[in-house]
Amino acid sequence: MQSWYSIFPKNPWLSIYVWIIFCLLPFFFIFRSSSGIQIFIGITMLLLFFLSYRFSFKSKSGLLYMWISFEMVINIVMTLLFGFVYFSLFTALFIGNIRHTAGFFIVYGIHLATTIAAIVLGFFIEIDLFLPQLPFILVSLIGVVLLPFNLYNRNKRENLEGQLEVANERISELIIFEERQRIARDLHDTLGQKLSLIGLKSDLAGKLISINSEQAKKELHDIRQTASTALKEVRELVQDMRAMKLEDELIRIKQIIKAAEMELTIEGNPSFEGITPIVENVLSMCLKEAVTNVVKHSYGTECHITFEHTSKYFVITVTDNGIGIARGGETLPGNGLDGIRERLEFVNGSLDVKGGEGTKLSIQVPVILKHIIGE
Repeated sequence: MQSWYSIFPKNPWLSIYVWIIFCLLPFFFIFRSSSGIQIFIGITMLLLFFLSYRFSFKSKSGLLYMWISFEMVINIVMTLLFGFVYFSLFTALFIGNIRHTAGFFIVYGIHLATTIAAIVLGFFIEIDLFLPQLPFILVSLIGVVLLPFNLYNRNKRENLEGQLEVANERISELIIFEERQRIARDLHDTLGQKLSLIGLKSDLAGKLISINSEQAKKELHDIRQTASTALKEVRELVQDMRAMKLEDELIRIKQIIKAAEMELTIEGNPSFEGITPIVENVLSMCLKEAVTNVVKHSYGTECHITFEHTSKYFVITVTDNGIGIARGGETLPGNGLDGIRERLEFVNGSLDVKGGEGTKLSIQVPVILKHIIGE
């Protein structure tokens, strides 16, 4: 639903207070007139303009151009009767939001031509009314010329950036899918045949124990040899996979935080001594998800990351100064915390979430896990 304040153009170098002044300024021009009929006409035009401006935000296709045309007519009437040309800035900024290229240039040309024509005609009709505000009229004309292009180009750039982001996400999904397919094929080729052989030999050894113990021992020896070979091939396969390093992930995190215009502080050393590749992989993915969560949902301005290596745990803490997580840190849909917990379960890790003034995410993985994996 469109908010009431959406009638004020969102522009980085024009304050909303300036537009409030432009909304109140017409009353000065209207009540300066001594005729009651003119005051009535002026207030009527003023109300009609803002109604049409409001409706134009909700309209599409042909209705949109109809309301813009109506605004141009009101702007001409206000210019000729009261010398008030500043409604043209409202219309100019709205024209910049038109996405259709041909429609934008046609409406832009008509608006510019009618505004200039109304001002020139006003000078001929009543020069004493227009001459004192000549500098402001020139500034308004510059705004009518430049503002639509400024907004049009900015919207076009944001649209392209959005499409690029969607394309990058799609490419990332395809890369992940392809990598999973490759890993599945490698594991099948590496383990499938050998595990099947181990199963068959295990059944055979079970049958031979009571009949031919020597043959059963030989089968068990073959099972052990096959298992050792399979384990060696799996290790080689894992070593060939590119491991995600915490230091490398920090480089990408700095880029994300910078793009979000947030301040990043890092405490501690991300190079944990003695950490295994699989644990570092999991921690890297969890850290990336946590920072993404901060950027998307915290609405904060600062992000603080702490790396701590104790005798029992590898600990990463991510803190922000945002709005804080709701419901006492419970997992909410879309905040990514479920994904972090699922990854940490794989390495016996844990996630602790604390809300309040900002959010604090503490990621812990036991150090003892490296000995288990080593064995």
